This record gives sequence, structure tokens and C-alpha cells, in this order.
Amino acid sequence: MSKFVSILAVLLCGSAALCPALAAQPASPPDLSPSDRVGWIAYGPEYIPLANGPRPVSSDPAHPFIPNATEILSGQPNAKNVSEHTTFAVSDISNPILQPWAREELRKLNERVLAGMPLFSKHASCWPMGVPAFLLYPVAPIYFIQTPKEVLMTVQGDHLTRHVYLNVPHSAHVTPSWFGESVGHYEGDTLIVDTIGMNDRTYIDEYRTPHTDRLHTIERFHLIEGGKTLEVDLHVEDPGAFTTPWDAMQRYRRVEPGPMPEANCAENNANYFHYEIEPTPEASKADF
Repeated sequence: MSKFVSILAVLLCGSAALCPALAAQPASPPDLSPSDRVGWIAYGPEYIPLANGPRPVSSDPAHPFIPNATEILSGQPNAKNVSEHTTFAVSDISNPILQPWAREELRKLNERVLAGMPLFSKHASCWPMGVPAFLLYPVAPIYFIQTPKEVLMTVQGDHLTRHVYLNVPHSAHVTPSWFGESVGHYEGDTLIVDTIGMNDRTYIDEYRTPHTDRLHTIERFHLIEGGKTLEVDLHVEDPGAFTTPWDAMQRYRRVEPGPMPEANCAENNANYFHYEIEPTPEASKADF
């Protein structure tokens, strides 16, 4: 409604209560890609916990996690001091959301790290992070393409893409995959994404919190702070790995680095650092 029409309606009706034309207009879907230059960089490689309710796995208070992206993320609300040395992730296994088998998996990983062995995330070896860990990609921006039938989310690093199919139900039978099957719809100014069908080869977070193929996530993407920040409310359920559903948040800052450049991860499979890490993915045969 234009400013002129609004003023005219007030003059004719006297008030919004007397004139339906003055009623609040429905919110528009979020414009996550106003141009091909706009991307979004995550605040950090950890979920932002909520004030109340079950919380995601976080670092052991005795061994704070200081990620390698600290310096780049400096100035963000949850960034660590850039003068601190980076560390490998040691999880807080006292978190009550963990089922016994999941807690034991994390305990073994903690034991490795505390014994001096490095623990890199799978994406450091060019493996997909899966969902919901897709929200934790550090440093590299995420780009969106919004069409009437589909939303694509592509991270610049290795151009890994999630497909969100709009206004359709989940398939009757979903074959597990790296990013699962995501369906979504808009509610006002929010994109709601419902994902099932993840394989169990990914992790929930940088601590390598495991999950099962019963994992189910709901993400709510909406813009705040005048479009400068993208906020994602995350809901996670997995009765195979967690004792209860839990919620968290992620935020992204808007950046304009320009159109997405080529950024291949798996350009070679050499391990120059001689660490015990997972091998880079290799195709057993050509795709053509």
C-alpha cells in the first residue's frame, strides 16, 4: 500500500479499526538473495544455545573450544579472543541430551584429543557436513537461490548444495543421503525447512556428536536487524541418539564478496600434515 493511499484511507475511514484497508499487510517471504553478490557467513562453528530448555552439546568447561576460524570471526557475538591459541574440540559429555552410546562415542574422542591426537572435522577432509551441521560451515559464505518451487543453499567451499522443495510433502520412502530430504514453505517472513532422511555418516557438530537415520530437523530462516543478519532457529529430534528434542540457533552476517568464485576442496588427496585424518573422498569411477 502506498503512502498516498494510506493517508487517503485515514481521511476517509478515520482509523484502522473502521477501515480493513488499513489492517496489517501480510509479511513478505525473506529475500535471501537480493543479488548474486550477497552471501551469508556464519557467526561461528558452534550452535548458539537458547536461554532455556535442553541445549546442544558444547565444549567441556575445563577445555574450551577455540576454533581455527577465530580471527576471521572476531567481532561476532560468540567469537573467542583472537589472541588465544586454537584448540581441538573436547565435548561436555555431561550434557543430559546424550543417550549412553552417544556419550561413550564422545568420551572416546575426548580421550584421543586429551592424549594429544588431533581431531579434525570431516569437512576438513572435504566430506559433506550434513544437516544440521550445514549451519556450522566456518568462514565460507552461503548463497541462496529462491524459485517458486525450490530454494537452493550453496556453500562456497566445494559448492555443496542443499535442495529445499517448496510446498510438497516428504516422499513416502526416503533414501538416506548426505543432506537428507528437505521440504519447506514460507510462513510470513520465515522460510521453514523440514528435513529427514539423513544418513548416519555425518555428525551433528564439530564435536562429532553422532546421530542415527531417525534424525529429524526443523529450521526457521528469517532476517533481522534490517536484513543485515540471517537468523536460523533450529529444532532437532533423534530418538535414536538423544534423550529429548533440543533447540538452538545460528546467525549469519550479510556479506557482499561478489558472485560465487570457484572453490574446490578435494583438489588432491595428499596429507601434507601427517595427521591421522579421514582420507579425502575419491570416486571409484568416472562420472562420464
